[in-house]
Amino acid sequence: MAESKIVVITGASSGIGEAVALELSKAGHTIVVGARRTERLQDLVSRIEASGGVARAHPLDVTSRGDLVRVVNATLDEFGRIDVMVNNAGVMPLSPLKALKVDEWDQMIDVNIKGVLNGIAAVLPAMEARGSGHIVNVASIGAHRVSPTAAVYCATKYAVWAISDGLRQETDRLRVTVISPGVVTSELAETISDETAREAMRDFRKNAIDPAAIGRAIRYAIEQPPEVDVSEIVVRPVASPH
Repeated sequence: MAESKIVVITGASSGIGEAVALELSKAGHTIVVGARRTERLQDLVSRIEASGGVARAHPLDVTSRGDLVRVVNATLDEFGRIDVMVNNAGVMPLSPLKALKVDEWDQMIDVNIKGVLNGIAAVLPAMEARGSGHIVNVASIGAHRVSPTAAVYCATKYAVWAISDGLRQETDRLRVTVISPGVVTSELAETISDETAREAMRDFRKNAIDPAAIGRAIRYAIEQPPEVDVSEIVVRPVASPH
């Protein structure tokens, strides 16, 4: 078994975040999860602890820099370090640009881009001071391919990719990985308010993989030897055209 790490995961109440928490706890890592839906977090922690793992839960809104600082500081106070920060929280309210759902554009920018930056800002000083750490940012296949109704979403995920690669190049102490999932079974599609985009996404998501696949990809990245940086992993369904 790999050395146990202290791992903070945002957006962990469902989907990819929940799956990552379960996969990494199964591997013996200590898990600290954050999300807005605290009841789901507590259920996740209970399941991890029932399996013999160690987990903590914190209410967290990634659009609040103060929330992330609070979670990071609480983790440092209890465990003394953070080995891995998984910036996973994201939203996907797709719509054609001409629908002018500007509030949803703002929401995607605030959660998908600023949320990742807030996570980086909260954990970077402690990791740099310690001289080690691993930041894992969850982007999307949308960082590499733009689709109709997804222009803003893809832009936010390209930003995650760009921020990740920039951070990787700026540090010789930390490891940085960007994970780009293809279609994964999750609740993301339920955030789509535009009926046309919602119907298209239901059809698009018929060929989807289990989020546990993303958990295994992240586990692979973080369990490499310290001198190995897995810069990016793209994970998508077999025979997916996207």
